[in-house]
Amino acid sequence: MAQNGRMALTHRSSDFALDSPPGDFLPQEIELRTVDGVWISAGWVPSRSVEESRATFVLAHGFTGSWREPRVQAVMAHLARFGNVLAIDQRGHGRSTGLCTVGMDEVLDVDAAVGHVRRTSRGGAVVTVGFSMGGSVTLRHAALAPGSVHTPEHRPDAVVSVSAPGFWFYRGTKVMRFVHRLIENPLGRALLKRRGVRLTSKPWPEPPPWSPADSVRKMGDFPLLVVHGDIDHYFPVEHVRVLEAAAESVGNSQATVIVVPGFAHAESTVDPATMDCVGKWALEHARIS
Repeated sequence: MAQNGRMALTHRSSDFALDSPPGDFLPQEIELRTVDGVWISAGWVPSRSVEESRATFVLAHGFTGSWREPRVQAVMAHLARFGNVLAIDQRGHGRSTGLCTVGMDEVLDVDAAVGHVRRTSRGGAVVTVGFSMGGSVTLRHAALAPGSVHTPEHRPDAVVSVSAPGFWFYRGTKVMRFVHRLIENPLGRALLKRRGVRLTSKPWPEPPPWSPADSVRKMGDFPLLVVHGDIDHYFPVEHVRVLEAAAESVGNSQATVIVVPGFAHAESTVDPATMDCVGKWALEHARIS
């Protein structure tokens, strides 16, 4: 896998869809507390790797997601082939408290999970993996971007971002125009609440939080994997090119970009081969033997 290069996988959309988790797949629920006092629900899955692995993946779902959803549990089960998995419900989602800030304060949720793994593991590497909104959060967390009040404290050993935006306020696709209408008005937020997403009504500050591209630049030379689909109907390929250019601008020799033909967006359409790439890349670049 070339570093700082564009790699296109050879499989097509007909190969897509992860296997359902095995029947004995039962994540253990744990509670984490962020530095700003939010309780985060998380699901823990020990490694199912046939080889001993000391890696732990901290998984951050996309907007409206939850670690209890089948699509997210399928990702958890696949990552467990390579190491332990701690998947979180970001604030305002699932059984976590707090209000969703669409990527600003969620860095503290990921930080709580990374800190928990650091305290409870025996020195193994921690790799953060985020999808869509979660992908922007893992990038910002790895750069230690602040939330509205606090700054994360626990940097991972490597970071993976899948289907993330490269910049904020994108309205260039039909679905993103719809998402903005939902989050920017009371009726839309009420509809989201019925789906289990409690969204803040407070606008972002000025200037806004570091963008994903800003975060890639600020993290410097750091193990980074960016994965994007070439038919993403939320964030087109221009977003991954912005992230790629950001990594190149700071000479990040540990960055890898993968553009997957036929892959649409996030957990719902990610495929086994791509998840295998994520797992293998993490074990290699987090220097896990």
